[in-house]
Amino acid sequence: MHLTFMGAARTVTGSKHLLDTGAHKVLVDCGLFQGLKDLRQRNWEALPVRATEITSLVLTHAHLDHCGYIPRLVAQGFKGRVFCTPATAELARVVLMDAAHLQEEDAERANRKGYTRHQPALPLFTERDAVRALELLQPVGYQRPMPVAPGVTAEFLDAGHLLGSSYARVFVEPSNKTILFGGDLGRYGRPVLPDPTPVTAADYLLVESTYGNRIHEQDDDGARIAQIIRETADRGGKVVIPAFALGRVEELLYWIDRLEERRQIPVLPVYVDSPMAATVLAEYRKRMNELDPEIAAMAAPGTGHVVAERRMCAFCTSKLTVVSTIAESRAVQESNTPSIVISASGMATGGRVLHHLARALPNPRNTVLFAGYQAAGTRGRQLKDGAKFTKIHGVEVQVAARIEAIDSMSAHADANEIMRWLGHFQTPPTTTFLVHGEVEPMDALRARIEKELGWRVRTPGHLERLEIT
Repeated sequence: MHLTFMGAARTVTGSKHLLDTGAHKVLVDCGLFQGLKDLRQRNWEALPVRATEITSLVLTHAHLDHCGYIPRLVAQGFKGRVFCTPATAELARVVLMDAAHLQEEDAERANRKGYTRHQPALPLFTERDAVRALELLQPVGYQRPMPVAPGVTAEFLDAGHLLGSSYARVFVEPSNKTILFGGDLGRYGRPVLPDPTPVTAADYLLVESTYGNRIHEQDDDGARIAQIIRETADRGGKVVIPAFALGRVEELLYWIDRLEERRQIPVLPVYVDSPMAATVLAEYRKRMNELDPEIAAMAAPGTGHVVAERRMCAFCTSKLTVVSTIAESRAVQESNTPSIVISASGMATGGRVLHHLARALPNPRNTVLFAGYQAAGTRGRQLKDGAKFTKIHGVEVQVAARIEAIDSMSAHADANEIMRWLGHFQTPPTTTFLVHGEVEPMDALRARIEKELGWRVRTPGHLERLEIT
């Protein structure tokens, strides 16, 4: 039995882990590489396994770096089932169709405006590929073991990272080995999402290391975001927040709503300008019973008039507008009225937020606020690191706006939270594989686990194939 690390190996994106039992091949996650050009180029390279040889796919959650390659795999001939939680299935429909649309749109714009080296520029996959991929989704509830290949059973456990997110506990016969594929690990004591489910045993473990050398800012009960909003409003500017459409929008709205209630910020127009974010927001409202107990209580029957009112407008603010049309989006871009604009993508790599940034960045009254991880090579990382110019749609844009970042809103566990989660194991895994992290944080976490827990830890390289004995 072997594991091949086809993505998220000593880098953050592109999660793909191939389990080869000798008789069948099961792929856990199938994500896109993002960030640096050398990484993005891997999306175009052939996999070390034919798509037709893969029996099935197990999907931990719907973020693009975990599910975004599925349409391309389908275009290459994959025809197996894609097992995931029901909420992941719904969110994956949104994510993959949006990604396919953007792929086709970006290729068309590059060809029309001539800023491409490829003649013609082609999308990585099409909307037709995405539709075919969605036909393969097989929803499975949490903690319900499901055969995913002959002799291979998978069970989903709530990871607390995103609505529907999970780790996949895979049991393989006849070796009777359990491999826990960690996906992305959520956080403790955060609003909106529940804490990650504790796990006490696994023969082999894959766990993320995105923040393996960092501790998130302490929760300040919204004080920092309140200060940023107040100062920007006092300057007569906008707060533009590039936000991950899956999950981050909901937490931002949660905090803005509460800060308004406490009168810690002025009541400003709040625009959610992302078709995908709007659909995801509706899904969160529909599945409130799967969220943090505080929010899940609002979905429970017989909870009183006040809670009923909150339930009718979960994740709302006093002046919330969910932008639906391109014309409405342009009007928001051109407006000089102080406001808060939340738009995807979270690392400012594409989507409508680029149009808002092109307008907002040259104006020193405005603030661009990053509320999540910014991978190396992304526009978000460049701006966060102090770039004075950035290229948007082939045009150099001056950066005069204030750039701020709040890491406390990250949906990824930090080093202490990872160690807290590992502390639930009653016996150490035979081997713990660190994935989904850049080299420095990954090596730091490895050293800490070895020192504090005494576990055997490995950090596999890209395409490394290791035997599971």
